[in-house]
Amino acid sequence: MLLPGKSQNVEKAPGSQLSDWGPAYAQGALEYQSGHSLTRRRKEMYGPGFSGAAVEIFHRRVEPRGDACSVPVSEIIAVEETDVHGKHHSSGKWQKMEKPYAFTVHCVKRARRHRWKWAQVTFWCPEEQLCHLWLQTLREMLEKLTSRPKHLLVFINPFGGKGQGKRIYERKVAPLFTLASITTDIIVTEHANQAKETLYEINMEKYDGIVCVGGDGMFSEVLHGLIGRTQRSAGVDQNHPRAVLVPSSLRIGIIPAGSTDCVCYSTVGTSDAETSALHIVVGDSLAMDVSSVHHNSTLLRYSVSLLGYGFYGDIIKDSEKKRWLGLARYDFSGLKTFLSHHCYEGTVSFLPAQHTVGSPRDGKPCRAGCFVCRQSRQQLEDEQKKALYGLEAAEDVEEWQVVCGKFLAINATNMSCACRRSPRGLSPAAHLGDGSSDLILIRKCSRFNFLRFLIRHTNQQDQFDFTFVEVYRVKKFQFTSKHVEDEDSDLKEGGKKRFGHICSGHPSCCCAVSSSSWNCDGEVLHSPAIEVRVHCQLVRLFARGIEETAKPDSHS
Repeated sequence: MLLPGKSQNVEKAPGSQLSDWGPAYAQGALEYQSGHSLTRRRKEMYGPGFSGAAVEIFHRRVEPRGDACSVPVSEIIAVEETDVHGKHHSSGKWQKMEKPYAFTVHCVKRARRHRWKWAQVTFWCPEEQLCHLWLQTLREMLEKLTSRPKHLLVFINPFGGKGQGKRIYERKVAPLFTLASITTDIIVTEHANQAKETLYEINMEKYDGIVCVGGDGMFSEVLHGLIGRTQRSAGVDQNHPRAVLVPSSLRIGIIPAGSTDCVCYSTVGTSDAETSALHIVVGDSLAMDVSSVHHNSTLLRYSVSLLGYGFYGDIIKDSEKKRWLGLARYDFSGLKTFLSHHCYEGTVSFLPAQHTVGSPRDGKPCRAGCFVCRQSRQQLEDEQKKALYGLEAAEDVEEWQVVCGKFLAINATNMSCACRRSPRGLSPAAHLGDGSSDLILIRKCSRFNFLRFLIRHTNQQDQFDFTFVEVYRVKKFQFTSKHVEDEDSDLKEGGKKRFGHICSGHPSCCCAVSSSSWNCDGEVLHSPAIEVRVHCQLVRLFARGIEETAKPDSHS
């Protein structure tokens, strides 16, 4: 909106122009319109809630009140002086300027399906001093954004997915890092676990974050290296199932270049490399839960997405034997596992996450600035403080719940596990940072009913609305396969105390003839008896969560 007495007209330019009120932008907002004048709004015109950190772009056509798009200063990538000499334009009153000067604002532009794009807006003015004043003011504002990384360690997996990791980084990511004055140390990995081993050895104090270019496997390597290095430095024994893990101060950035890219899709809303790079550039931060998986007081792995036994465990185990098929091995092994229709007998005991605000079936997905994650973390901290001072029951005497039977699949998800094939994921309402995991139990059923359950992962229907499916929000759980229950004496003794009397009332608990493996974020765990614990917001990503109303800019 043009404010009478508050604006000045300047020469028109084909794209956008700069008026001559000086760097008062720091106290207000900047408006420009295609082929029209530039105006200034002062802070008081926006009311007390205005933050003073936005660039407002107005594309006016006929009426003064046209479509508008606001770009916060936090989403400006860089500002640079533009060389206008030697450039030729077919029209524009800027040509009447004796010596035109210009600067370009590089910023984030929203596109469809949660994608971000790199956009440029050029402003013109007739005075060199004024142009430099605007440049200085904008750059000073960007310097105050201390959350932005300056120096990053980058791991590139050249073999993951379709083998395009290096090409994706060089074409879509490196130019943005250079524009934002981010320096990098790049390591192209040559063998498995190289990233993890490197993080255990190098000096990480000089870095502001770690970037992995690859799929979920590459991210898992960096995750294990970062968590392991942090615990070693803090003197924490990772093998202790009840150890309180120390969060790392470094954030992890994910540039998707894999086959599924589940973690990236669930935290950003898309598996687009440019979008992920822009989240890193602007310094976004998102806290995420991590589950530790133990067996007999030995750490097996960490998990952030899917921990699956039965169906998903069999798929990953079988696919490992068919790597020569490339990405097609997952489809082949998936069909084979579905037709085999194996079920496995065992006992699941879990500690319900009573601190959480939501539930797995409340239809409230995790989004940017999630209230559920914030409130659940606060309640969990309050609960832990009460237990510490003896005001509330400690974990070892809390009420555990037990489920025995034959299962086609047992899945535990710390996030929705959404991807391109399953846009809503395995648990659409799972939250990234609420200190809990959604435990999904699929009991023995007909092959047709199991197919109905699987199909619902690709549409909008409730995949939990079956009599043979149970879902619980938990903060810790144990599983013991009936096949190996007698072999794992440690877990057996705990089982007698906790749930032996409950199982005795279930005649269906007979000895199973076989056992499956666990699919832990795409890696095979061969121990069917495990103990899992969720660590609330243990790591942070260069992300902000999926935005609720991610609409494309009106002028895009």
